[in-house]
This record gives sequence, structure tokens and C-alpha cells, in this order.
Amino acid sequence: MHQDELFRVNPDVAESGRAESATSTAPVSTPAPAHAPLAVRMRPRSLDEVAGQQHLLSDGAPLRRLVEGATPASVLLYGPPGTGKTTLAGLVSTATGRRFVALSALSAGVKEVRGVIEEARRRRQYTTEDTVLFIDEVHRFSKTQQDALLGAVEDRTVLLVAATTENPSFSVVAPLLSRSLVLQLRPLTDDDVAGLVRRAVSDERGLAGGVDVADEAVEHLVRLAAGDARRALTALEAAAEAATATGTGRIDLATVESTVDKAAVRYDRDGDQHYDVISAFIKSIRGSDVDAALHYLARMIEAGEDPRFIARRLVVHASEDIGLADPGALQAAVAAAHTVQLIGMPEGRLALAQATVHLATAPKSNAVITAIDAALADVRSGGVGSVPPHLRDGHYTGAATLGNAQGYRYPHDTAEGVLAQQYPPDELVGRDYYHPGWHGAERTLAERVPKLRRTIRGGGR
Repeated sequence: MHQDELFRVNPDVAESGRAESATSTAPVSTPAPAHAPLAVRMRPRSLDEVAGQQHLLSDGAPLRRLVEGATPASVLLYGPPGTGKTTLAGLVSTATGRRFVALSALSAGVKEVRGVIEEARRRRQYTTEDTVLFIDEVHRFSKTQQDALLGAVEDRTVLLVAATTENPSFSVVAPLLSRSLVLQLRPLTDDDVAGLVRRAVSDERGLAGGVDVADEAVEHLVRLAAGDARRALTALEAAAEAATATGTGRIDLATVESTVDKAAVRYDRDGDQHYDVISAFIKSIRGSDVDAALHYLARMIEAGEDPRFIARRLVVHASEDIGLADPGALQAAVAAAHTVQLIGMPEGRLALAQATVHLATAPKSNAVITAIDAALADVRSGGVGSVPPHLRDGHYTGAATLGNAQGYRYPHDTAEGVLAQQYPPDELVGRDYYHPGWHGAERTLAERVPKLRRTIRGGGR
């Protein structure tokens, strides 16, 4: 058998090209064709050109060691779009002349994965060539598809570099997690994005100085990008085409606004953004920052979050963080939930905003949740005791002979409506759960509750 036949490419596997051996400062593969998108043409060819991620690329950091070929470990690159996951995967492949194969979880299945692994195993057996398997959107792989990678990752038949925009703790199977380094990429800073834009304008791979870009246009591109380098370069390319078409050769603010007029909203209804934004929303309401609360509400609405989910969180928050400091807060939250259910969106945004403003500006108290949690803690620890006989049900034959409901005193028989009587089990007499705060309507309760306790307990605690 001819040697080449040993390494015949599986027709079911799409190979993205083999990267040439290089150091961390050498070019990656061949230049992208002139007709390729600007973001592709400007893809970094070395670590020196990578923007941001210095927490992973500083001397001795795990990703730098991996790219330089010192650490042959599989990695999961986790971060928002446009932060360099695909670029870094390509750089990893250059170390020690590794072969690079890319699969997309959107189109590849177990068959394709096994094909790559089998070919990598043959190459490793007959040559010293290693294979880097890059899987984009790995969170879209099923459990079975992810399990198919385990053996090859375990014995390093392939060096897996997987990219995901979702928290791998929730989207990647535990066995694969334990066999890989999880490296979190951060959104690019405004300075990072601005530097990329200016480089793309002057670099021969980019616009090669063919257009001039105003500072205010760069600032607007940075705002539009929201930390996504790909989005910034895509917007720049569209603006450059518009400037060229009009013959001005200059990209000003009006040019950018005419081509891209909406900032990116990074939000994943099933991932970190879903939880992070709702967490910030509730904490802003709790902190009485109505403006921040409305900002996070707007982000969720604009990103298409389920308005019923937002409404449910408002209902919970009304009791958890406001309670009886403003008894109307729960009513406002429930009304907003009903309104959203009744009329839907976009009109439902008004009810959500009204409830958000009400709750954010309301006096705060966590006395309700503290009280019920303290009571639950006692019950769970065995602090239950027997119901006092005089409080037991007496509406059945034989109840009186058991002493049930005997000696019960009816509070409405007194002018005050309150009288001395034991209500809790013997083991919990004198145990206080509810401690009213001194904000809003609860101030009145903070004065009233101690008086009620003194009367009910006969002057004691």
C-alpha cells in the first residue's frame, strides 16, 4: 500500500487546512484571499497581534505555553463572540507543526468526529505528526457526540481545542471537562477594539490606508462592537464600502451611522448572560438604583427575554426584598405579571417598567424572607414539638375527651382583640422569627410587634 493511502483524507471530514510549523511570532498558514471578509483577513497571525486576553497570554500563562508548544493539553476556550477563540485555536495548531482540522458542531456528527480521530491515530502511528482538532460551538454537541471525544482526548490522539460562548460547566459533559483546561476569554476593552480598527485601516491585509477614519467614527465603531472584534471589523468594512461608493474616501460618524445603526446586545437566553443580567437587574432593584434596573430591564427586553420570566422575578423580589415595608409592591408585581400574560409584548414592557420603578424606589426590608427561613431552619433541625392541646382541632367526636380545643380563648371576645395565650409548641415558646425593619410601612410594625408579643406572652418575651 502506498504511504499516502494511509493518510487519505476521510471524505466525510472537512479539513480547514494544514498550518505550517511556526513559532509564536511566525505567520499562521497562508494569507486570506483579498475577497475574504475584513475580519478574516485581519485574523492575527501570531500572539503579538492578538488583542486582549493578557491574563491568558502573559509569560508562563497556560495559553501561551500551549501556543508555544510547551503544554500539549486539550483546552476549552470559553467567552463571548469576537474575542479570538478561533484565532487562538489556529495559533495552537502551529506549534511543532501540528496538523489542524476544524469541525463545526452545527454540521458535524459522531461519524465525522470518529473519522478525524481515526485519521489522527494513523498519522500518529506512522509519523510524529500530531493533530489539533478544533470544534467550534462545542456546546451544541450532544452528550453522545461529546463522549465520542473522550478516549482520543485522554490518550492525546488529538489535541482538542473547543470553543463555546456558553459556560462549559453547564454545556460540556463532566468527563470532558476533567480532561481539559477551561480558559475563559474576556470581552475586548474599548482600547483593544479601537486598536484593531486602526490597524485594519492601515494594514496591507485590511484597507491598506485606502480610507481615512475620523476619531468619532472609531469611537462609534467601538460602541457598536460591545467588545466583539468581529463585529467592529464588519461594521468598519461596511462603512469603508459606503465611503468608497460615494467617492469621499473618508469614514465619518455619519457614514458609520448610515451603515450600522444599532449596538450589539450580547445575551444568551440559555447561558451566562441570561443569569448575569437578571442577577444584576434584581441587585439593582434591591440597591434602589432605579436607573440601573431600567437599563438591565431594557437589555433583557431588547434581547428577546421571556417577559413572563422577568415578571416572575419581580414577584419574588417584592416579597424577598421589600415585603411589608411597602405592602403595595407585591400587588404591583403581580399586576405586571398578569398584564404581560394578558397583552403580551411590546405593550407589556410598560407594565414591567412600572413595576420595576415601583420596586426600585420602594423602601426595602428582607424581614419576611429572614423570618420564614429562620422558621424553616428550626423545623428542619427538629424543632417542631406538639401542637398545644387548646389549639388542636375539636370538631370531631371524641376530641373533647382527648383534651383538644379545651381552654382555648377567643381573641375577639376582648376589646383589644389580643390576649395572653400560648400558641407555639412548648419547645419554641419565646422564639422570635419576624423582626420588622424601620423602613416604610414596616416602621409601624416595628413598634407594634413587640407590644403584641408582650401581651400574648403575658408580659414575658
